[in-house]
Amino acid sequence: MTEVYLRRLSRWQAEQQRAAVADVHVTAYRGAAGAEYRDRQGFLDRFEQHVQHLGFDMMVADAGGLVGCAYGFRVERTGEWWSDFRGELPTDIEELTASGRTFLLAELMVLPAHRRHGVATLMGERLLARLETDLVVAAMDLERPHDGEDGDRPANAAQETVRSWGWSKLGLLAPHSPSAVREVWIRRPLR
Repeated sequence: MTEVYLRRLSRWQAEQQRAAVADVHVTAYRGAAGAEYRDRQGFLDRFEQHVQHLGFDMMVADAGGLVGCAYGFRVERTGEWWSDFRGELPTDIEELTASGRTFLLAELMVLPAHRRHGVATLMGERLLARLETDLVVAAMDLERPHDGEDGDRPANAAQETVRSWGWSKLGLLAPHSPSAVREVWIRRPLR
């Protein structure tokens, strides 16, 4: 496999690379559940909003072209991000959000040919290493288990990845459409 180099992109660099990032996104999620959510233009619209958030940070993996990307930003102190959370949000999560020390891992994607080589883990570690946060959250599409599968087992690569990183599932976000139920996973950085 080709050697992969990681680099951090500034907000300006991220905006300049948006077409290449969208190409990675479309290829990484091709054929996955919720594909209508992941169409190229939809991603570009979300990306344009995401780069404007306070604390936006981005890491890319390059092997003669982008092969992966991880980015996120600080969750707004108002707690609006949690408005679709099902059930009672734990008080400590509300407090950490209000303190401005919660980071949302908005995207983590790796091209299929570069998966299972540690690229996602390296990008995630580097992206989160310099954050001054007390909580990192991620929301990902929930893939329902097929007949005979364990309902508590992670059903997709993203869930398997964050679980292997020591993250824990917090709960669900209410769907905006019948196919858009999302799980919320959290990690409290080691100090």
